[in-house]
Amino acid sequence: MNDLLKASLLAIALCVSVLPGLVVGGDMTRDRIKGLDEQVQDIKQDVLAISTELLQLEETLIFPSSTQVSLFVSLAEGSRIQLDAMDVRLNGQDVTHHVYTHREVEALRRGGVQRIYTGNLRSGEQELEVTVRGPDGLHERASHRFSKGAGPALVEVVLSGGSAPVHFIDR
Repeated sequence: MNDLLKASLLAIALCVSVLPGLVVGGDMTRDRIKGLDEQVQDIKQDVLAISTELLQLEETLIFPSSTQVSLFVSLAEGSRIQLDAMDVRLNGQDVTHHVYTHREVEALRRGGVQRIYTGNLRSGEQELEVTVRGPDGLHERASHRFSKGAGPALVEVVLSGGSAPVHFIDR
């Protein structure tokens, strides 16, 4: 019985001594959690900024401006062309194939421009060949020669439908 009394008194003393610390610790925990949340948000912003810098650095290293070529696709204003897929060849080599979703086609109809390919080419004359496929039997192939200078080359493929459904614009 004496041991039970000692254990009970010890438990009560322990509770009395720890309880105020738990209450204060609870307040400190909220403040600390709030501080940790702010730190986590700061770290997330830092990580996003670093990720953006890394992507830009990667693009600069992989596609230096002296060799970079980028191809863009757009639809001419009022174009009703139905687009399913596009194949792109540069200098006789397949470089990309893209199958369009309904959302992508709608974005192009609303004036959007899609970067379909970015790569490296040496300076000089280049040949671009585009094949466009549509659900209504559209199968249009067009080619374009352009000169790649010392800087980046940008070529826009404009799809308009009609008798000449594919146009190229050197940018």
